[in-house]
Amino acid sequence: MHPLLRRLGATTLVGCVAAVGLVGTAAPASAATGAPTLPGTVVVNEIESDGGTPGDWIELANTTSAPVDVSGLVLKDNDDTHAFTLPAGTTLPALGFLVVDESTDPATGLSFGLGKADSVRLFDADGTTLLDSYSWTSAAATTYGRLPDRTGAFGVTPASSRGTANAAATTPTPTDPGTTPAPTPAPAPAPAPAPVATTLRINEVESNGDDTDWVELTNVGSTAVDVSGWSFLDGDDSHAKYVLPAGSTVAPGGFFVIDQAQGVRPGFDFGLGGADSARVYDTSGALALTYSWTEHSLVSYGRCPDGTGEFATTTTSTKGAANDCSSPVRLNEVESSGGTPGDWVELTTVGATPVDVSGFVLRDSDDTHRYVLPTGSVIQPGGFLVLDELTATTPAGFDFGLGGADSVRLFARDGVTLVDSYAWTQHAAVTWGRSPDGTGDVTGTLEATKGSANIAAGTVLTQPWPGGPDELPLDDEATFTGDLSGLDYEPSGTSADGTLWAVQNGDGLLYRIVSDGAGGWAPATDSGWSAGKALRYPDGTGRVDAEGVTVTGDSSDGGVYVSSERNNAASSVSRPSVLRYDVAAAGSATTLVATQEWNLAADFPGLGANAGLEGVTWVPDAWLTERGFVDESTGTAYDPAAHPGHGDGLFFVGVEGTASVYAYALSTDGSAERVATIATSFDLVADVQFDADLDALWVVCDEACSGRTALFDVDASGAFAEQVVYEAPLNADRGLANEGFAVADAATCTDGARQTFYADDADTDGFSLRAGTLPCEAPTAPTDPTTPVVPGTGAGAPGTGAGAGAGTGTGAGTVPAGTTPTRVAAAPTRAGALAYTGGADARLGAALAALLLLAGAGGVLVSRRRA
Repeated sequence: MHPLLRRLGATTLVGCVAAVGLVGTAAPASAATGAPTLPGTVVVNEIESDGGTPGDWIELANTTSAPVDVSGLVLKDNDDTHAFTLPAGTTLPALGFLVVDESTDPATGLSFGLGKADSVRLFDADGTTLLDSYSWTSAAATTYGRLPDRTGAFGVTPASSRGTANAAATTPTPTDPGTTPAPTPAPAPAPAPAPVATTLRINEVESNGDDTDWVELTNVGSTAVDVSGWSFLDGDDSHAKYVLPAGSTVAPGGFFVIDQAQGVRPGFDFGLGGADSARVYDTSGALALTYSWTEHSLVSYGRCPDGTGEFATTTTSTKGAANDCSSPVRLNEVESSGGTPGDWVELTTVGATPVDVSGFVLRDSDDTHRYVLPTGSVIQPGGFLVLDELTATTPAGFDFGLGGADSVRLFARDGVTLVDSYAWTQHAAVTWGRSPDGTGDVTGTLEATKGSANIAAGTVLTQPWPGGPDELPLDDEATFTGDLSGLDYEPSGTSADGTLWAVQNGDGLLYRIVSDGAGGWAPATDSGWSAGKALRYPDGTGRVDAEGVTVTGDSSDGGVYVSSERNNAASSVSRPSVLRYDVAAAGSATTLVATQEWNLAADFPGLGANAGLEGVTWVPDAWLTERGFVDESTGTAYDPAAHPGHGDGLFFVGVEGTASVYAYALSTDGSAERVATIATSFDLVADVQFDADLDALWVVCDEACSGRTALFDVDASGAFAEQVVYEAPLNADRGLANEGFAVADAATCTDGARQTFYADDADTDGFSLRAGTLPCEAPTAPTDPTTPVVPGTGAGAPGTGAGAGAGTGTGAGTVPAGTTPTRVAAAPTRAGALAYTGGADARLGAALAALLLLAGAGGVLVSRRRA
């Protein structure tokens, strides 16, 4: 990335080097103010990264009308080991410029070159507080510079203007009509348009769909900016721009959110991808703001400090508020009265990477009580770290107890910077703890869970995945190019592998995927199926945004049914539909025209065009009546005869925007009647799948819920109720965009397991189709967590506080994410505080319900669908 040979140069302040250090030009130098450097006071103004004179250089600018002492400020490229500190006595005059050159002498200039894809970062004298930055992916034909100087957005300048005001585009001098004009040379290729000057900045981006995708703007100027009529687009020019409504204004220092449409709320009707861009255009259509990323952030991407800092993964999502780039470490649970072996404090992290907390300082409410966390104290993402009170079995613990009216405070290594704290006025009956872990709202919990996830009343209890620990690629690399979505498994009727149906939403394709009998699966190559078949609406037009797929009665002979959010040829219009395709009659045709469409838009007024029907599955009437299912349209037991022409079962659709599942009777006359509304605990529904062998309905969430799945059954009231939630398989990537899920039938069981299938919409690492396993017999009954089961018996020293064991000192120094006890509390990312925990007895009902549900998986049903 950087030149191997550094070009000769010197560090200059455009003009001269004084004996006392660098001195600025432009305005007469005066005594430095000596005030701390504030973000926005000194900015990066122009950058030469490709062979300037005498080499690469960086120009800084003073945005104020007073001189600024810039001694000690630090310049870096994208490599933290490349750093240059401005010498003592360096003053930047009012509204002046300073140029730092590449140099062979590291004391006078940059000892590193700037690459064609690189960054320039300006830090305060502490070397960590980012004052300004700019990144690029290719060298500018001239330089990169702000237009206008100091406040404008970066763009490619018309000409280098080292140490002076940046050159603006000029209008050519008119030709004298009395002369013969010189031949006009062929124009050079036009560079990509530079963003227009504005005090607005893209400040935070949420692209992983925890609720909706959104982009936050902030205003670094001193006057409000009216953005009414401005427009927003992602990186796909085929999407229609979203125009900001009248009255949209960004106040100085304020925040403005451009949100995805949801329900009746307006917004943009496309999603933000894992590799995508956010682009904002002014009312003239000129590009004003842009930011790009190559993968989803596990939280969000945000500037720190707001408006001026470099983008980084935030600690918590702060939609419409100042960004949080603080330490991700949180106090998670506190035992202040009679723990085992004494009082203890549990830490966790809400970040995406391990955090070394060695040297952090723990105090209670008394400043003289001080405990320094030992070397090797590391918290893995989603893991836990327990700090014990000093006892005979924990000789290296903290040497103070926690009182009935007390507090716990965690400080950074300097002992001054507060990382997190919690205070209480009386002992908890059990413990104080966050629920969900690290971020949750105040709520009661069921029990103390030292070194493991908190369990609170009202939260969904999750179980480890009962099958194998892996999700392994099934398809050859680049078989699919992305957007693979819903799945359904059609049994063969024997112990042989069946057929896997899959849909791709971007191009509106249906795939028939078959097994080679040796563990490999690929699109069928006969009858025109090799590249999938294009799906059309009943009139033969459109491009169906195919999201879910199912067959009825375990057979595609009755048609393949596809759920869709919209027509991709009119992507801004919501069209939540179920469509039927006769694949048996299609022959070798590569285009399928729907024989029927059930458009459910009237049932979902205001539903966003990208928030519609994600999944679909078919459930036989015989199963529903046997379970005592109640029809919400009548309030009485479900009677199939009350819905003439609907066939032998109901279609259950999962809706992304409402995070719910709905059951419909779809009749041959094109009418649709809602029979059930099923709420879920998920942030969205990615797929639904009826499992006759398990006698349950699977509801699937994607990376927005860390790959969790849930099982639903009909409860005593006749309504579908969530019985158990499973974590993703232990070794699975919880960031996979698994929008499709299917389960092979029990007749295929091999070595006690049947296959599960996952469709990754993002085609991560070039693979879209993955497989795992599920036991053919009932999963093991949940362990009673009265004594938490904590994985790991590593070599952590007893009582050092670095172990995560249950007070015995035998826990390892770190606990990896995913290695939680048998029952844990689900942990969606939401803001919250420490909560009071309750007693332990309430846990038994939920565990028993899950056990009774899963017991039905022990035998293979003679008639799978009971059709």
